[in-house]
Amino acid sequence: MEREQFMQWKRAAHELMREIAAPADEAGLEMARLLRIAGKLYEAAGDEQLHDVGLSEPRFGLLFWLLVEERLGNTAGISPTFLSRHQSVSKNTVSALLRGLEEQGLIERAIDPDDKRAFRIRLSEAGRELVREVAPTHLTCLSQLASGLTPEERAQLLALLGKLVRSLAGKRMRSCADHRALGAHLIGL
Repeated sequence: MEREQFMQWKRAAHELMREIAAPADEAGLEMARLLRIAGKLYEAAGDEQLHDVGLSEPRFGLLFWLLVEERLGNTAGISPTFLSRHQSVSKNTVSALLRGLEEQGLIERAIDPDDKRAFRIRLSEAGRELVREVAPTHLTCLSQLASGLTPEERAQLLALLGKLVRSLAGKRMRSCADHRALGAHLIGL
């Protein structure tokens, strides 16, 4: 019954879009909907896989980012603001995530020597070990989520998503300052 209701809703939504917008505009809404659903499904699957080690997908993302920063030679740590920008979450969200990771003993927070009002975040030894232990299985899990696609389709999807992100980051989105800020921080995609 739920599927039937959804299909009925979808038909009604498409009819409404045809009445009030150009046919090409319909694709934008459908892409936004499907991208949102795919993102939520990926995050839910990641959360489920990480649950046994006391992590969520966003917390793992922060730990992984910190490990990459270490590999690049940044052993002094990075600011919560930097993490917020590059993980595409609000400062409040990153603060809550970092608080949880600190309570788990997975990160260390130290006062910034250049600005005594700010903090630098770095991995603790326990955090470093956990990322190295969990990452292989977790990354395999995320890859397997797309196992219904051929290798060629996955490569094409990655290329198209990258192109979409670059396009969105390059647009002047006057209606949403957050999108402009996000676009400014998606270097290298």
